[in-house]
Amino acid sequence: MIGRSGLTAELRALGIPGGATLLVHCAMSRIGPVAGGPATLLAALLDVLGETGTVVVPAQTPGNSVTSRAFLAATAGLTAEQTAAVEARIPPFDPANSPSEGMGALAEHLRQHDGAVRSRHPQASFAALGADAAAVTAVHDLGCHLGERSPLGALYAADALVLLLGVDYFACAALHLAEYRRRRPAPQRAFRAYLLDHQGRRVRRDFRALDLDDTDFPLIGRALDDMSFVRIGRVGGGLCRLIRMRPAVDYAGRWMDEHREP
Repeated sequence: MIGRSGLTAELRALGIPGGATLLVHCAMSRIGPVAGGPATLLAALLDVLGETGTVVVPAQTPGNSVTSRAFLAATAGLTAEQTAAVEARIPPFDPANSPSEGMGALAEHLRQHDGAVRSRHPQASFAALGADAAAVTAVHDLGCHLGERSPLGALYAADALVLLLGVDYFACAALHLAEYRRRRPAPQRAFRAYLLDHQGRRVRRDFRALDLDDTDFPLIGRALDDMSFVRIGRVGGGLCRLIRMRPAVDYAGRWMDEHREP
């Protein structure tokens, strides 16, 4: 069982500086037993970052889509009428109240924290807490899940750090930003989402956006592990990586240009 002081010491030893803007992806189960759970881990992160730092987490709701794995599984073999009935039950995205889906206990705890701010994308939102939380989450265009006009663009501009706590590069959303910067960007496809409008009504939004692909992120990660801007260590029982976002995204873009099909 590790507590707040132990977590704080190990996070500092990993190299997280005070005042940083930090995007965190976390699997609490890989860290091991934490006294007080995600609240303790968040407190330790804030201890390290101090009053001028900012913690950012994914708060995504991928089920708000007719092309999500969850929707496709729920509608497999159904008639068009039955599928429409399932779609009608998709809850509208409400930034203040919609729980994140599959983002982990730390992300969901931060999303609900007093003072946390969330971006407004109905499928790919981020939540943030700290000095620059509002600035990081202010812009998130509907047709830009994880690109320049999303919190990832703001994080890149802020020279943020990425912390992978007990997860590998497959979970590293920052690498998606490189997909938008390729010489040959990925094709776009149709998306659909439901959200609450200013009058509290459930409204449908159809849009087009890049067809993102994370299947080669582990391969990119193998190369990144040898870079000077990646530090590898342990927090609790979990293998962790602290990554400078800018050079990681820049490298990933070059790698994709070289290795992905046009």
